Amino acid sequence: MLPTLDDIRAAATAIEGAAIRTPLLRLDATDERLTGEGLEVYLKLENLQPIGAFKIRGAANVMARMSPADLERGVVTASAGNMAQGVAWQARRLGVPCTVICPESAPETKIQAIEKLGARVLRVTYEEWWSAFERRSHPGVQGTFVHAFDDPLVMAGNGTIALEILEDLPDVDAILTPWGGGGLTCGVAAAVRELKPGCRVYAAEVAGAAPLAAALDAGSPQVIDYEPSFVDGIGSKTVFPQMFERARRLVAGSLVAEVAEVSEALLLMLERNHTLAEGAGAAPVASALAGRAGRGKIACVVSGGNIDLDELVELVEQRGV
Repeated sequence: MLPTLDDIRAAATAIEGAAIRTPLLRLDATDERLTGEGLEVYLKLENLQPIGAFKIRGAANVMARMSPADLERGVVTASAGNMAQGVAWQARRLGVPCTVICPESAPETKIQAIEKLGARVLRVTYEEWWSAFERRSHPGVQGTFVHAFDDPLVMAGNGTIALEILEDLPDVDAILTPWGGGGLTCGVAAAVRELKPGCRVYAAEVAGAAPLAAALDAGSPQVIDYEPSFVDGIGSKTVFPQMFERARRLVAGSLVAEVAEVSEALLLMLERNHTLAEGAGAAPVASALAGRAGRGKIACVVSGGNIDLDELVELVEQRGV
């Protein structure tokens, strides 16, 4: 099930007061890839959301539709960081308890941000964390589960990003979105299919952690050899079957960037547009600059900016070598 255009427009109203309308800016670069004719890269700055990531849109839309009884039970989500912050932010606004199931590998910066919002964090193994997505619950934890991606209401909230891009750049040729669980890509693509079917929507992944690309190549979900990197907001060992089915009907493909390309794109945005992105947010820009999305006007969803500052310093130092 996918959100309809009416669902997405309703979400735009439901999330007012929680999420902001973010700007769409052209990437300001003297890079030779952008000084010639035929390629314009635009940045949809979701890193400017109150929690530093787009996830607040889906979280706010889901929780706006919950009954008072469901909210009173408290909310639970499984997340490596940004969805957790989105749910925790909204839970604090509504005055309800929030529990977050996090993998042990989650960045400490994001864990601290979640706890500062008042949520209880439970660290579990990767397998237990993935099981929470599948079961939509965690043993011994009470509350209404908010799924990070496999929920039409979450996708509808994410789809409001497409409404804003198409209003600000009506002649956009392609939109690139990071692929984590697929809720962002599918939400954006559902809106684009109705409003501008000629616009291509691509998922952006990173080498060593690109299960959608593997699934699209094989025609079914695959288990890959996952290689962790500083790009921690996207990438996993596999894709949810239902998200794969949605994606292969909606997206033009998955564009896979090398880790070094993502680092380069991240630092380029910081230098030229004074925009701080996390690895996941820089992945679409990396593939756009490499020409993988073709020519024309390319909008890249900079999904978040919650990068550990020590990690950022390391990337800057590596660039200087």
